[in-house]
Amino acid sequence: MYRARVIPCLLVRGHGLVKTRKFKDPIYVGDPVNAVRIFSEKEVDELVVLDIDASREGREPNYELIAEISGECFMPVAYGGGISTLDQVRRLIRSGVEKVVINTAATRSTQILSEAAMVFGSQAVVAAIDVKKTLLGGYKVVASSATEETKLKLDEHVHAVVKAGAGEVFLNSVDRDGTMAGYDLDLIRTVARLTSVPVVACGGAGTVAHLEQAVREAGASAVSAGSMFVFHGKHRAVLINYPSGLRL
Repeated sequence: MYRARVIPCLLVRGHGLVKTRKFKDPIYVGDPVNAVRIFSEKEVDELVVLDIDASREGREPNYELIAEISGECFMPVAYGGGISTLDQVRRLIRSGVEKVVINTAATRSTQILSEAAMVFGSQAVVAAIDVKKTLLGGYKVVASSATEETKLKLDEHVHAVVKAGAGEVFLNSVDRDGTMAGYDLDLIRTVARLTSVPVVACGGAGTVAHLEQAVREAGASAVSAGSMFVFHGKHRAVLINYPSGLRL
């Protein structure tokens, strides 16, 4: 029987693990390698690790840190941040990463998705799409950790990245990021209806019920969360956690 994946999303800044709110004000929450060890012990389905500064700063991935993280993982790990060439993808795969998450580069050209999919297969290529709501209630695609607005239409961009070879869409709501108030179900529903590839919902999860809503009500194939797995309690005390027996 099909079971939706539940994926912790770890944000890396430099050598530290951070958590943002609406893609702003990153708070240091610990050592990423230590967090990965804990999640490995808890047997999570998969991990997503995103470097929030790499693309904005125009630099390559931190291969040394990624290799260290991959060495501690006993589950598939996907990495995103600063990826713009096939050589970088190749180096990341050799470092132990199962999937590459490509966002900013794909808003400029989907060629990198096509090249990576041709060499490593679509299952190894994830197109991340960061979305903000407009004043009129629509959606706009943003890039470079939401510091850059694109002129891309959401539906057209979804079709373009999938056509180029992305095997998954990692959909992140900027407005819900770090709020723990629940996913943007309308956004998830909209994108899930546009494509047959798996849509991984991210941004806003605070409870198991939120995870269930994204899957059962909005059509997400998998769910990802950050704050829910690094904070505990109403005072948001830092605690790497993952509910035992969590199954959707």
